[in-house]
Amino acid sequence: MADISEFEKKIEISFSDKELLRRAFTHRSYINEVGGERKHNERLEFLGDAVLELVITHFLFDKYPDTPEGELTAVRAALVNTQSIAQAARELGMNEYLLLSRGEERDTGRARHFILANTYEAVIGAIYLDQGYDAAHRFIQQTLFHKAKAIVENKTWHDPKSRFQELAQEHESITPTYKVLKEEGPDHDKHFTIGIFLEEEQVAQGEGQSKQEAEQEAAKNALEERGW
Repeated sequence: MADISEFEKKIEISFSDKELLRRAFTHRSYINEVGGERKHNERLEFLGDAVLELVITHFLFDKYPDTPEGELTAVRAALVNTQSIAQAARELGMNEYLLLSRGEERDTGRARHFILANTYEAVIGAIYLDQGYDAAHRFIQQTLFHKAKAIVENKTWHDPKSRFQELAQEHESITPTYKVLKEEGPDHDKHFTIGIFLEEEQVAQGEGQSKQEAEQEAAKNALEERGW
């Protein structure tokens, strides 16, 4: 793990409780492997998720005063989804500070994507506890607000599930269905693979840490598969 003080310099925040920031970068797998008294980051992630949603909701409410609630909800979902916040984490170099098991350290694919997203939320939780709401707001403002413009202008906030259902009914007069193809992992770290079907045909599949996330990924892949 790189020197945590370098991350503090990068985000221009000096923590009163350095251990709180270290905990934000500590994955459960590391604790399971090395043991000891150190705590993992899941409680901080839980707190940071709530702070992130409030900050983003307030930002969108002010920035788009004439946009209806339903559309704001969709834009918010696109702004704080796993892909968006994992990318923000990468841009901050969070990979360098992660404490992971040896197995997780070797994984650079989808699993690392989720770990980075969760770590970003845990860091927000740590900032909130150590420095307060205003500091957490500034961190989110500096690392995430700028992504909203492209989401709105390119209409990438459209929900893939809704879009695929609309187009499947339009093109083929069929309502898509979803089936769990695989469910792996313990209760605290589930991983789902879900297929999207038009009648008996499996069009695509998606993966995620929740059924909803996997269904959205499957619908997104189905749109690409169909060329819609």
